[in-house]
Amino acid sequence: MEKTNTTPRTAPNITAELDAMRRARDTLENITLPLETTEINEHRALLKKTRTQLDDYVLPRLATLDAPLTVVVGGSTGAGKSTLVNTLLGQPITRSGAIRPTTRQPVLIHREEDAPALTPERILPHLERIQTHDGKLVGADPTLTDQIYTVQTQNIPAGIALIDAPDVDSVSEDNRRLAKQLLSAADLWLFVTTANRYADAVPWELLTEAAARDITIAVVLNRVPEGAEQEIEEDLRHMLQRAGITPAHLLTVNEQERDEQGMLSRMSITPLIYWLSELGANSEERTRIAQQTLEGAIRTAATRIEALAHAQEQQHDTAQRLTYAVEDSYIQAVKNVIESTQDGALLRGEVLSRWQDFVGTGEFFRNIETSIGRLRDRVSGFFRGKPSQAIVVEQALEVGLHSVIVEQSAQAAESVQRRWNEERAGRALLAGEDLGKLPEDLPATVAEEIRQWQQDIMKMMTEEGAGKRQRARFLSLGINAAAVILMVAVFSMTGGLTGIEAGIAGGSGVVGTKLLEAVFGEDAVRRMAQGARKNLELRIQKIFSEHATTFIQKIDENHLGAPTNEVQEAARTVAQVAQQLKRGR
Repeated sequence: MEKTNTTPRTAPNITAELDAMRRARDTLENITLPLETTEINEHRALLKKTRTQLDDYVLPRLATLDAPLTVVVGGSTGAGKSTLVNTLLGQPITRSGAIRPTTRQPVLIHREEDAPALTPERILPHLERIQTHDGKLVGADPTLTDQIYTVQTQNIPAGIALIDAPDVDSVSEDNRRLAKQLLSAADLWLFVTTANRYADAVPWELLTEAAARDITIAVVLNRVPEGAEQEIEEDLRHMLQRAGITPAHLLTVNEQERDEQGMLSRMSITPLIYWLSELGANSEERTRIAQQTLEGAIRTAATRIEALAHAQEQQHDTAQRLTYAVEDSYIQAVKNVIESTQDGALLRGEVLSRWQDFVGTGEFFRNIETSIGRLRDRVSGFFRGKPSQAIVVEQALEVGLHSVIVEQSAQAAESVQRRWNEERAGRALLAGEDLGKLPEDLPATVAEEIRQWQQDIMKMMTEEGAGKRQRARFLSLGINAAAVILMVAVFSMTGGLTGIEAGIAGGSGVVGTKLLEAVFGEDAVRRMAQGARKNLELRIQKIFSEHATTFIQKIDENHLGAPTNEVQEAARTVAQVAQQLKRGR
């Protein structure tokens, strides 16, 4: 047999394509698919399958086009794959027998000089290598998973690497997964079936998939009763033709007894032995087969990556939809609270009663002269005698505002919880947790923000009354009383700041505002009212923003990875590589 130089090398005309495929693989690595969208299980399986084939086959083969041709022997349970492999080699290497499954670990068989091209860095990097040299039968250790035995023998043609794979329909899920992984890493699939099993559904699903990516397929029809060869072989050929498969080689093997070593008669498989020997001796044909399979695998990868781009788009859309549910609920809560501070709603009930106690009856104000100066003197003296009432009004305002904020927080959280529970991804993020329940520290947080707002008002009024002319008037009014009057003015506004003249409680809010204008001036009062309202609204937004973080963090904990357009670009790039390889064949 011809000895070929199998030292791996990268063909100079595919360097750019290899770089492009590596970039695409990097993009796939940045796809996480964390959100439970409707088709997430299929998408995750597709992502894993695509990554694995790129790692196991496409990138290694693209990097070393002249590496040994990988021939994977696959098929149904009991088809006689291991027996066929042993017979091809003329020596028992892989375990065969009646107990199923006999092949639990794949067995990689190659010549010594081909070893450098078959290391984990070159092919099947995810499978641990277990080297054997003592002639012990291998492949049936039930304690091992994701390992592959390697056997060196000179009984295999140079340039050919033979892999005995587990059953594609094995009772073991690990075996089925591994069999599919190996078939995806094959340059050529040697499909072994029997007269009784050749129409089984599972192998044909894989055969159809293999045909879609132009993998070269050879078929061994095993255990055919004597006299039924032509009928069964013709039926199998028709099935292959309907699946779009033209086998590179088809061998029918009659049902027969195995020898003392468990092997078939070598005479019965002589055509297959010669075919593989000729293939091993023909480097151009091996390269052609490898390029054809590679181009088909890359073309298929492009289609899969395009589907993953759609999956990634669903991830981002779902994240945006869940985020919108949070933002919309809390924006509405902020809006509701702010509206309650603008339409006088907070100045009803207990607050209104305490305010009237503080300022007196409407009769008191009707008896005050209209002169602003004399009004200031009369009311200032009146307020100085009621510091405790100012505090009572302030506390009543605080309680009312606190109640509204906490109530709206609860409604916003319940709204998000309900909307998230309406779709699969939201339910998965909640994981049964009641995020709609208010945090224990929320009431204290709200109370602190209100106190800080009240302190800011006092500070602002102190700074505004620092001038010589305003200072005496301001001090005569009293800082607590002045602050309460400004808060009432803020809460009695309708239609925004321009409606500062509109008050409640028989004009008491108007009188308080006029008094502030007499002390500070109309522009200053308007400016302070604007500042107080803006300060309050910012603090309300802060409270709700922090509360909404409980939900937003659930989304942010799931890194979505690559933007959809990057995945789409990767799909286009991979499709272009497939086209370039096709033109070069």
